[in-house]
Amino acid sequence: MMGSAVGIVPVIMDVSESVEPVTKRERDRDYLELKRRVTQAGLLDRQYIYYAWKIPSVVAMVATSIALMVLFSGTLWIQMLNAVFLALTFTNLGFLGHDSGHRQIFKTVRYNDWVLLGVGFLTGMTPSWWQDKHNTHHVSPNQLEIDGDIEVSLFAFTHEQAATMRGIGKLTVRHQAFLFYPLLTLTALSLLFGGIAYQIRKERMRYPVTEPVLVIAGLIAYLAVIFLFLGPWYGAAFIVVHRALGGVYMGSVFAPNHKGMPILEKETELDFLHQQVLTARNVQGSPVADFWYGGLNYQIEHHLFPNMPRNNLKKAQPIVRAFCQEKGISYHETGVWQSHKEILGFLHEVSAPQRQKKSA
Repeated sequence: MMGSAVGIVPVIMDVSESVEPVTKRERDRDYLELKRRVTQAGLLDRQYIYYAWKIPSVVAMVATSIALMVLFSGTLWIQMLNAVFLALTFTNLGFLGHDSGHRQIFKTVRYNDWVLLGVGFLTGMTPSWWQDKHNTHHVSPNQLEIDGDIEVSLFAFTHEQAATMRGIGKLTVRHQAFLFYPLLTLTALSLLFGGIAYQIRKERMRYPVTEPVLVIAGLIAYLAVIFLFLGPWYGAAFIVVHRALGGVYMGSVFAPNHKGMPILEKETELDFLHQQVLTARNVQGSPVADFWYGGLNYQIEHHLFPNMPRNNLKKAQPIVRAFCQEKGISYHETGVWQSHKEILGFLHEVSAPQRQKKSA
């Protein structure tokens, strides 16, 4: 069943309760009309001026972190703050990789790929693996057995997943609402090793030579710079703080997008407009929130128009929200703290079968 769009949304969505019984052609026509309005407003146009300062500013953040390592290599507390800063920096690099992966920055695939490859070099993330995984998510968000983002070994997103968990997953799922943020510290490592495994399997690599070379060279450079200037003990502490906090930051940015929103059965056939809107959550925007989330707090708009430049998502929101109201489509937006409250409440409710098993 499906509850209110506000608060905890129960697990499996009954499409009949949320979508008016109109033909698929009519629903497709609705999306085309929305796209026409957005296009007419110029919101799908490339934003070269925005990215002309955005890309150099993030690269400057990387350079600043390296400079701090060189200039204050013997001061532990400065390096711990630097590790926090680099966690912020790497996630912002990830936002640029996300933008280029969706072809938001340039019109040509090649130029966007150059940015994505650069991000892969600097962060150690494999571009082809991320694109493959992320594009599947975009086509079928929150759809069981298709969207890899809800097929995670340490968490359950349906009662059925919770009831069938075994091994360490059984232990983590039982108290997943409490363990969610601590386990996000592993996000960066998961992205790193997931990409390496993908390279070993050589699945659909767009650049089968360039990608592995850049990623491996980047990882070697990352370790070399840290240990060369900070030494083994400070260097190890730096990496732990950087990767752990980077994982928490990245995970806490991505989690509000869909976690705790309706989940679809694998066989569910839903038109593009409804699936993208009903399975996504927006977080209310502000200059700080828009920077912190890399524009992904406008998740509904992003899912409807993945190639829309990041800085135009906010401008598209009034158009999309008004259109959803016009068509009677539930549009869910909430504040930062409420979004996390919804996520934790959802995770706690879903894990009930495991707790009941233990008490039985």
